[in-house]
Amino acid sequence: MITIICPKCKKKHNIDKNRIPRNEKIIARCKACAHRFPIQFTDKVHEKIKKPMPKGNRAARSISVSISKGGVAKTTTAVNLSAGLALAGYKVLLVDTDTQGQDSYMLGINAKAGLTELLTNELSPEEAIVEARKNLWLLAGGKSLAGIKRLIDRKDFGGEMTLADALTPLETQYDYIIIDTSPGWDPLTVNVLFYVKEILIPVSLDVMSLQIDIF
Repeated sequence: MITIICPKCKKKHNIDKNRIPRNEKIIARCKACAHRFPIQFTDKVHEKIKKPMPKGNRAARSISVSISKGGVAKTTTAVNLSAGLALAGYKVLLVDTDTQGQDSYMLGINAKAGLTELLTNELSPEEAIVEARKNLWLLAGGKSLAGIKRLIDRKDFGGEMTLADALTPLETQYDYIIIDTSPGWDPLTVNVLFYVKEILIPVSLDVMSLQIDIF
């Protein structure tokens, strides 16, 4: 058996290698998302796992780690999820939207700039983003994000799309964009929810945490 990974949804499919012709390009269809993609097996690689097709213009999966409750390991989850995906070979951008800036601390990074400078157009993405590990990049948070919240509030129109406007052009450069959010509600958290397509909600299994509304 060999494993083929859909380049769109990352679904793994186990296939009997003897049923696949060698040295011929065929079109495979993912049973999970119906995406069609070409694969070709040569005599040299027929026994190996076929890697996904190149990323091209495919947008990154955007995932936020969010809940209004504090102390439920949002930052720990976001950092470890990002590091794990990077170790698996995916290109990951970790975005810290918390004024505490603890993603930098956990990764051992002393970032001179970050999300604030990107949103205010003071720095380009290349200048604001720092490489934390192999395949893992960081847009750092910190106290300066308090000013960003005021900036969003002062916008007459489209304030909720401020973060999306900044991150959408970067999506083709990464496989995953993971966003760590602060507890509670603020304009930046609303921006995150307008941008991401998936939300991961960590919950502490105690009475008070389970009793609160998630959002």
